[in-house]
Amino acid sequence: MAAKRMFSLDVIDTDKFMDMPNSTQSLYFHLGMRSDDEGFVSSPRKITRLVGCQDDDLKLLIAKGYIIPFNSGVIVIADWNINNWVRPDRKHSTLFQHEKGMLGLENGTYFLLDNLQPNDNQVTAKCHTEISIDKNSINKNNKQCASDNAPKVSKAAINEFFESIWKLYPSKKGKGQISDSKKKVLYNIGYDELSRAIERYKAGLAKDEWRKPQNGSTFFNSGYIDYLDANYSEPEQITDPEEGDRSIYQDEEDYRRLREELG
Repeated sequence: MAAKRMFSLDVIDTDKFMDMPNSTQSLYFHLGMRSDDEGFVSSPRKITRLVGCQDDDLKLLIAKGYIIPFNSGVIVIADWNINNWVRPDRKHSTLFQHEKGMLGLENGTYFLLDNLQPNDNQVTAKCHTEISIDKNSINKNNKQCASDNAPKVSKAAINEFFESIWKLYPSKKGKGQISDSKKKVLYNIGYDELSRAIERYKAGLAKDEWRKPQNGSTFFNSGYIDYLDANYSEPEQITDPEEGDRSIYQDEEDYRRLREELG
């Protein structure tokens, strides 16, 4: 395995990446440094503890699509092939060929093949920590045992659900860019919470008239996360300057002038 790893600005110099907490960004770099020559990391939870990060940082990287988890506990850096290139004569094939076989590669980014994807939200094979993005997931671990007898949701039901929430969103661009696996994640969150997330986003747009809605593909692939119940905070109300703290003004002259303008 090569001793050097690189990180592309196309991946990390984005609002999506920079909006994450510093600890989550740091964990991404540590996982990338410890990945094999094809981007796989065998012990992500051990690394998370080793570098002083939390399980929530790992969950957020999964939710944002920066890493992909497998039932075996292994993860892969989704954009590893954008960040790195290893000469074929120096490249060591990953030991995790089974997990690699579950992936496709498009424009340098790994994605789970829909017909081979592991059970959603699993990091380990048996008793595992659920990595979901519902209102409880970012704040606590939901311990449960995997069950082979769990009911399967049909693809038709998931598509019908997605159509129902797609109708709620103001921008209809990019519908085809939302994968079946992402639709299943949205299905697991549920209609009520996603409809609230959309209403919160639309309310923010209404307050800032200069803002334009994200494409539907952008919102439903990652943008919605900030508006889920666990992550959303009501914006601070701006106090009426006439009734607020006069100390916000530089001097008495500014305050007097404002009072005159307000009549």
